[in-house]
Amino acid sequence: MTKFPHDQFAKEYLQELLSPLGEVETSKNVTAEVREIDVWFQPTSFEGEYVQSLGLLGKMAATAAIIEPFRNPVTAEGIFSCVVKLLNSRAKLGRRANLEEQRLDERQLPMLWILTPTASEALLNSLGFRTAEESEGWGRGVYFLSEAWRVGLIAIHQLPKTPETMWLRMLGRGRVQQGAIAELTAFPIDASIRANALQLLYILQENLQANTPTNPAGDDEDQELVMAIVPLFQQKLQEAREQGLVQGIVQGLEQGRGQGIEQGIEQGREQGQRLILESLLQVRFGDLDPVTLAFVRPISALPTAEFTMLLVQLSVLPIAQTDRQPVQNVLAASILNNRFSESGQEERPVTLIPNLLSLSPENLSLLLSELPQLSLENLMARLSDRST
Repeated sequence: MTKFPHDQFAKEYLQELLSPLGEVETSKNVTAEVREIDVWFQPTSFEGEYVQSLGLLGKMAATAAIIEPFRNPVTAEGIFSCVVKLLNSRAKLGRRANLEEQRLDERQLPMLWILTPTASEALLNSLGFRTAEESEGWGRGVYFLSEAWRVGLIAIHQLPKTPETMWLRMLGRGRVQQGAIAELTAFPIDASIRANALQLLYILQENLQANTPTNPAGDDEDQELVMAIVPLFQQKLQEAREQGLVQGIVQGLEQGRGQGIEQGIEQGREQGQRLILESLLQVRFGDLDPVTLAFVRPISALPTAEFTMLLVQLSVLPIAQTDRQPVQNVLAASILNNRFSESGQEERPVTLIPNLLSLSPENLSLLLSELPQLSLENLMARLSDRST
């Protein structure tokens, strides 16, 4: 759980979007009092179609850049601090050029971009920010100091509501951010950039939910943001389910048997449930370890009602990126109860969970694949043999 989920989201979000175009570093230290740059970007390639898909952010990525996103409206002191980082970075580049006996090309100098959810006219005027000429194509909400400074400020709340500004409006606040999140649903489903952005939004959602009990300040806005992200998660689950069903029907048709389509639909249902389960586990608990993965296939074959109940159980577990024991306990209990619920001995299978989880991933996968053919006594004997 991160203490500053919005800050972490902004850094990872910009890193994800800009990495196809160049080198990206987050939390980069500069000299002097060890000030930390939020995002440092150095372009190394120009992929025209991808740059165009990023809109205004893609235009910003045309040059080396220091990007400083603010969750709260930036103050004059915040701007001064950002400018100090810029000057320190320029000085460092100058020293390196001198050591290498090279002339510092002005095109190597970074542009400072300050991203703020709002900015008052009084603040902008007091520091000398100006709007760009219309011919420069930056549009509303983008401000600059004089050219020599190489400092730009984006007042996110002033950006026009267009596809070109969506990626930056995602870093706004309140309705501005929620509107951009809603627009993400219209992005092509097969676009990797959409999937990556969704993944980061899901992580932000989980971090916000985890922080709520210890950080009541600002709960209303954070909860509204969580609610804005929920439909995207539901949409992804539905897409996964439909994808699995379609693939299953195709497989059934290819089998060419009378029951092929019916079997294909069942396979598709299982595949859809598998995609849903993997997505939920990865979003809430991070990368899947081998033991957890061993349960995915048999869990995916559960009847829809039981599978849905399992998802509910998993969704209320505490978020933990390291301790997978609670997750594995729930998965194991679900498998055992489903297999032996009609044996009249519902309590006994659950007591076998520690023995089951002590198996190696390979032996666990093998045992779970054989579980439908095993009686409870057979299972107990197998686990007893493994423990001796």
